[in-house]
Amino acid sequence: MSDTKRIAVIGATGAQGGGLVRAILSDPEGGFSVRGLSRTPDSTKSLNLEEAGAEMVEADLDIMESLEDAFRGVHGVFAMTNYWEHFSPERELMQASHIAEAAKLAGVKHLIWSTMEDTRMYSPLDDPGIPTLRDAYKVPAFDGKGEAMAAFDEHRVPATYLMSSFHWENFINFGMGPTKGPDGTLSITAPMGEKQLPGIAVEDIGRCAYGIFKGGSKYIGQGIGVAGERLTFAQMAYAFSRVLDVQVRYNDVTPEEYRAFPFPGADEMGNMFQFMRDFSDDFCAVRDIPIARGLNPQLQTFAQWLDANLENMHLKRA
Repeated sequence: MSDTKRIAVIGATGAQGGGLVRAILSDPEGGFSVRGLSRTPDSTKSLNLEEAGAEMVEADLDIMESLEDAFRGVHGVFAMTNYWEHFSPERELMQASHIAEAAKLAGVKHLIWSTMEDTRMYSPLDDPGIPTLRDAYKVPAFDGKGEAMAAFDEHRVPATYLMSSFHWENFINFGMGPTKGPDGTLSITAPMGEKQLPGIAVEDIGRCAYGIFKGGSKYIGQGIGVAGERLTFAQMAYAFSRVLDVQVRYNDVTPEEYRAFPFPGADEMGNMFQFMRDFSDDFCAVRDIPIARGLNPQLQTFAQWLDANLENMHLKRA
């Protein structure tokens, strides 16, 4: 164990970080070990990881000193922030600054920042095409992460910027899976038209991160975009139909209609989809499926992910 390169994993008990933890632990000859970071290292999830072979320590992204302690003696850091926990890009920026400063002080050799585009580089705040939210953002869940990349550059942290894709888990966690309409027909709804959308299983993001750590210094200073597959929503509806053995339709709506849906965050989700639709060529271009498969030979297709996760959406085959 002492000869391995220790990786500190932020979000070790979550989906992305958990994917990386499991990838490292499943490869005992890979030359890496895990130090998982959690605000609750005595939680059931943390204790389960500890039992599986991970070292678990307490750390809080809002407290820089706790990160400095957690990063001490590690080779690498997998860094991410959870916008959906607090809905604050400003807090993400503060947390990223803490991560960057702590990594610099601890002498971290390789950091991976799980990030997305700053959509304001594509649609400026004064562009009415995509509505501006909170006077400062187009897609808050993306923009804070994209802006935060500068913190790692400013602190001269040796970093790789891992650009993920649309998480297929959104069909579970955000209730985007097939829903039954008044006529009894199942459908999935999004304002994407016929544009392809790069998507990925969250577990595979962690596995790709492991591939980047194994690749080492050649990835430092690079942006690496990953996806499991590029599909239109009509193609995803067809995949649902095949798995469920019942027709699932794609309900294409406008971004304006989506933003008006009566659920919290509909305006943000509508902007997110509009960005991915309007700038589809750019969004797809930076997300390379062969590169992702090279980093992670276990990379799942949507059909494979769907077959494994159908019951999590509380849907049954006919």
